[in-house]
Amino acid sequence: MSKNGSSSNGSAPTLKIIPLGGLHEIGKNTCVFEFDDEIILVDAGLAFPTDGMHGVNIVLPDMTYLRENCHKIKGMVVTHGHEDHIGGIAFHLKQFEIPVIYGPRLAMSLLEGKLEEAGVSDRTELRTVGPRDVVRFGKYFVVEYIRNTHSMADSFTVAINTPVGVVIHTGDFKIDHTPVDGEHFDLQRLAEYGEKGVLCLISDSTNAEVPGYTPSERSVYPNLDRVFSQAAGRILVTTFASSVHRLNIILDIAKKQGRTVAVVGRSMLNVIAHARNLGYIKCEDSLFQPLHAIRSLPDEKVLILTTGSQGEPMSALTRIANGEHRKIKIR
Repeated sequence: MSKNGSSSNGSAPTLKIIPLGGLHEIGKNTCVFEFDDEIILVDAGLAFPTDGMHGVNIVLPDMTYLRENCHKIKGMVVTHGHEDHIGGIAFHLKQFEIPVIYGPRLAMSLLEGKLEEAGVSDRTELRTVGPRDVVRFGKYFVVEYIRNTHSMADSFTVAINTPVGVVIHTGDFKIDHTPVDGEHFDLQRLAEYGEKGVLCLISDSTNAEVPGYTPSERSVYPNLDRVFSQAAGRILVTTFASSVHRLNIILDIAKKQGRTVAVVGRSMLNVIAHARNLGYIKCEDSLFQPLHAIRSLPDEKVLILTTGSQGEPMSALTRIANGEHRKIKIR
């Protein structure tokens, strides 16, 4: 409860936390924070259809509540650039405006392209943030961005300061003490909030219920290096397009072993372009060649990086495996 202002029925306003998606499920992470007459959103993702959803391309949460209360929306906080956290934003902007969206550079760079493609760039303003940046929304919400470590570069936990106390929303994370990009989890800042006192912790980490810990992202390097070095012909590699750390490792090994890289799949091309532009992936242009150019190279000098790590029916890898890709045939 709080003495700051009063709600329409005369009682002191309370903080409402309303998850519209992403609770007990992978995908469509969307959370509403409401105090009195103000709302902020944390992320707005999509999910991909399960096998039983025939004719469905993507899955979005029910946004009726936000459509009905769109006049209260003061802005959105984006934690990182994965599709299950930013993939729904363009769709929602077609239904209501969001005055401002704050988020990390990589996420905002990816989001900018999505909004332009959907023709909704004019319905919001994108602003980038860095570690420990503090942003204010309306009268009641002040949000601090706290660096975390995750499978995607440029990922954040957020501390949401409200009139009734602090809510820590971790965003997606994996505590990695040897991150590929050298950007460490800001555990010190989290501890400072812990000392002061936290009203509520909302934590999101895949497999958090499983005992033990997840090895560092760096731990895949030696095995990939060994397997690549033993491959006699071409190498086809797939990973999530958004796993910038993993892409960095693959590209680094390709350069070390003298292989030329061809990138296949729109999302992979898109993420690599944005990540290189912002400095999250560092490699020379000469490492890459278009698909048609690699045909003239010896097989042992080629690495093909492709989308489709989850066997999506229309992905490049699935089409290659089924012999349906126009430019790549398995040998």
